[in-house]
Amino acid sequence: MGRNLLMSSLENASFNIIFQILFRCITFIINAWVIRNVGHEVLGIMNVRLLLLESTILFLSREPFNRACLGQKDALSWNHIINQIWLAVPISCILSLLFVYIWLNILPLGHPEHAFQYTFGCWSVALSCVLELTSANMALVAQLFCFIKLKVALDTLHIFVRTILFLSIIMYDRSLALIAFSVAQVGSIGAIVVSYYIFFYWYIKNKSLYAKGALKHKLLSDSMMHRLYDNMDDFQFTSIREFFPKYLGSINATFNKKLNTLTISFAKQGVVKQLLTEGEKYVMSVSPVMTFSEQATYDVVNNLGSLAARFIFRPIEDSSYFYFTQMVSRELPLHKQDQHKVQESCTVLSQVCKTVSSIGLIVLVFGQSYSKTLLLLYGGEAFVASGLPVQLLRSHCLAIVLLAINGVTECYTFATMTSAQLNSYNYLMVFFSISFLLLSYVLTYIFGPVGFIISNCINMFARIVHSIHFISNKYKDTDHKPLEGLYVGNFFLLTLFVVGCVCKLSENKLLNSSIISHIFVGAVCLFLTLLAWGYENKGLVIKMYKKIFSKDVMKVSKD
Repeated sequence: MGRNLLMSSLENASFNIIFQILFRCITFIINAWVIRNVGHEVLGIMNVRLLLLESTILFLSREPFNRACLGQKDALSWNHIINQIWLAVPISCILSLLFVYIWLNILPLGHPEHAFQYTFGCWSVALSCVLELTSANMALVAQLFCFIKLKVALDTLHIFVRTILFLSIIMYDRSLALIAFSVAQVGSIGAIVVSYYIFFYWYIKNKSLYAKGALKHKLLSDSMMHRLYDNMDDFQFTSIREFFPKYLGSINATFNKKLNTLTISFAKQGVVKQLLTEGEKYVMSVSPVMTFSEQATYDVVNNLGSLAARFIFRPIEDSSYFYFTQMVSRELPLHKQDQHKVQESCTVLSQVCKTVSSIGLIVLVFGQSYSKTLLLLYGGEAFVASGLPVQLLRSHCLAIVLLAINGVTECYTFATMTSAQLNSYNYLMVFFSISFLLLSYVLTYIFGPVGFIISNCINMFARIVHSIHFISNKYKDTDHKPLEGLYVGNFFLLTLFVVGCVCKLSENKLLNSSIISHIFVGAVCLFLTLLAWGYENKGLVIKMYKKIFSKDVMKVSKD
C-alpha cells in the first residue's frame, strides 16, 4: 500500500484524542448544567440506564464483525468482507427488540413521572443503534483506507448536531430532558449515516474522472485532489452499490468460513468483555444497590475519573489495535514473518506501553491532591460535602493506572491471537466476568460505591497478568522485549514522588484559602513532571519530533 500505517494510526489516534476531549468537554458542561437545573435522577437515567442500553446493543452487534474484518483486507475479497459486516444490521435488530423488552419490563424504573419519556428513550436508542450499523460498511472502509479527515469531519458533525438538538429542546422545556436526549441521539447518528453515503458516492464518482485526467473540481485545488486520490490504487470500489451485500450463488460462497469462525470468537469474547466493561452499571440496574440519584453521583465521579481513559487511552487502543492487525499475522509465529514489521511493531508496543503507563501514574499522583478541587469546581460545595465523591475519585485514579496498562497489552493480545487462542481465552473471560460481577455485588454491600472500583481494579490486574504472560510467550524465542516499556524510569518515578508530596502539602495549606494558588502549584508541578518524563525518554521525544517534522516538510514540498 502507498499509505504509511504507523503514521496513519498515529494521526488517527491524535485526532481521536482531540475530538474525545472536545466531545467530553461539551458533555461535561451539559451534565453540570443538568445536575444543577434538572436533577440527579434524570441524569442517572440518561447516563446509566439509556447509555448502557446503547453500549450493550452496539458492542454485541458491531464489535465482533468490525474486529474480525479489520485484518482481512489483503486476505479476503471485498464481497466477503462487505457481506460479513452487513450481518451486524439484522443482529442489531434482534438484540434491540430483546434488550428494549428487558429495559422496559424487567429493569425497575422507580419514577412513574418519567415512564413515557423513558419508553421513548429506549426505543430511540435502539433505533439509533440499528441506524448506525447501516453505515458500518463505510466506516470500516474509511478506517482501512485511512480516511482520517473524513472521520474528523463526521465527528465534528456528530458533536454539533447532538449538542444543538439536545440544548434546543431542553432550553425550551427542562421537563423534556429524556426526550431531548433521545432526539439528539437519533438525529446525530442519522446525520453521520447520510454523510457517509454522500461522501463515498461523491468520492467514487470523482475518482474515475480523476484517473482519466478529466477532473477539474471548482472547489478543490490540485494539491487537495492529489491528497484525496493519490496512493489509492488498491481502492477497488467503482460504485456505491458495491458497499451493499451481494449474494454469490450459495451461502458458502457468500460468506467466508474463516471469517465466520473469527467473528464468532470475537462475539463470545464480546459478551464477557461487555460485562467486564459495564459490569458496575449492570449491577446498579438489576439490584437495589443505589438509587438513580446515587447512580448519577457515581456516574459523574466515574466519568471525571475516566477522563484520561476516554480522551487518551481509548483512541490509542483503537489505533494500536488497527496497526497491530496490519503488521502482525495471527496464524504465523514471529520468526516466520517479515522481521522489519516484527521489529517495528515491537518498538511501537514498547513505546505505547511506556507512554500510557506514564500518563496513568501522573493521573494517580495528581488525583490524590486535586480530586476535591475538580469536584468543587464541577458540583460545588454541596456536591462534595459528604466526602464520598472525593473518596470515589481518588480511588478511581488507581484504576486508571491499571486501565492504561490493560488497554494496550490486551489490544495487542487480541490483535495477534489465533482463532484457537481466542476461543480458549473466551473461557477465561467468562471466569473474569462472573468473578467481577460477584465481587462488584459483594464489595458494594461492604464498602459502598467504592466497592465497584475495588472489584474493577482486581479484575484488570488479573487481565494484565494474562496479557503479559501471552506477550512474553510470543517473544520468548526472539531478542525483542516489548514489555520493558512498562518500566517508566527511576528519575521520572522520583519526580512523581516529590511533586506528589508538594501537591498534597498545597492541598492541606492552600485549598481552603485560595483554590487558584493550589491550582497554580499543581500546574508548575505538572510542567516539571512532563520535563522529567521528556528527559527520561528523550530518544522517544526526538524520534516523534522528527517523524512529525519530516511529515510537515513533505507536505510543504508537495504543495
